[in-house]
Amino acid sequence: MAAEVLSQAGVKVNLYDAMPSVGRKFLMAGKGGMNITHSEPFDQFLSRYGSGKAHIKPLLDAFGSEALRAWLQALGVDTFVGSSGKVFPVDMKAAPLLRAWLHRLRADDVSFHMRHQWLGWDDGLLRFLTPEGEKKVSADAVVLALGGGSWARLGSTGAWVPLLAQQGVAVEPLQPSNCGFDVEWSEFFRSRFAGQPLKSVLASFSSSADVEFCQPGELIVTADGVEGSLIYKMSALLREQLAATGTATVYLDLAPGKDKHYLIDRISAPRGKHTMANHLRKRIGIDGVKAGLLREVLLKEDFDNPAHLCEAIKALPVKLVAPRPIDEAISTAGGIAFDALDPQLMIRTMPGVFCAGEMLDWEAPTGGYLLTACFASGRVAGEGALSWLQCGDFAAGKLVSTEALQIK
Repeated sequence: MAAEVLSQAGVKVNLYDAMPSVGRKFLMAGKGGMNITHSEPFDQFLSRYGSGKAHIKPLLDAFGSEALRAWLQALGVDTFVGSSGKVFPVDMKAAPLLRAWLHRLRADDVSFHMRHQWLGWDDGLLRFLTPEGEKKVSADAVVLALGGGSWARLGSTGAWVPLLAQQGVAVEPLQPSNCGFDVEWSEFFRSRFAGQPLKSVLASFSSSADVEFCQPGELIVTADGVEGSLIYKMSALLREQLAATGTATVYLDLAPGKDKHYLIDRISAPRGKHTMANHLRKRIGIDGVKAGLLREVLLKEDFDNPAHLCEAIKALPVKLVAPRPIDEAISTAGGIAFDALDPQLMIRTMPGVFCAGEMLDWEAPTGGYLLTACFASGRVAGEGALSWLQCGDFAAGKLVSTEALQIK
């Protein structure tokens, strides 16, 4: 996005990427359906960015979900709104979008330099490790869009953190976001149910900071714990709770929409020769992984007490012990503190150096929010760099090199 803003203004742009091809994480985000943004009202959309929404609001004011859809249409990519409000390209794919975008950038004379790993600065010059050895490059303006620290094999290694910290830039530690969490399952439960989806549940969580979460959805039981869209939505709250107290307990309603007294009446009926498993399945539709969870958490005698059993069905405690490793996360929290940046995303102590994307200190759930803010920050950083080149200290003659540069 930064390269597009600059190149369309007639600035010569060189884009450097450590990977063999661009947009690898973008393509991964489109696997299973390219959820590009969300159609919900602006205030609700903004609320998804949690404690960082005040910093994200100016970016979305400049380039929000509607602007993104219009931009896609101008690129020749039509979109539609799904039943959940999520926005997708009509063909649901990321690759055609990326191809069309790269074609337009090349037509605007953007030069791509692949397999160029950024190593920091040397006497004001940018250092790159390339297949031909180390290179040094001068630039009139720099846009850093180096990603977070998840999915390192796609390019987001977080190797930039010490490089900027050495320059005195305030960087909050990278942490997993939109991630799974460990649960100390028994070997029996793990071997029997790992990989199975837990559908039609209601998850609730109350943090020690009095933040409440309660939403329906589904999650997946893994060999190590739990993951999936419902867990990702509350991952920031859960991670912060674990950091503060060392423990976090999520309560699962395994029969949403069914009153506890109704369940007690159904379960209290004589079961005759039926096993408890068959009784639960026939009377209230609890079987499979849901029944396995009850066995995992409850004591044997709890199954003989309909009131205790139904209390657990409506609020089954699942104790989480740790977030999964950062490289397994969909995205990361942490990054360059917004206080270190001006409104155009230029590092205050490094004139002419702008930053965008996931390397900034914000996070959001899946559902199009991550991509939208990345697009928006790239556009704002590009406009900031353009303004710098046209009107800032550079135009006053304090910078003398001849090349505008975007790095990814």
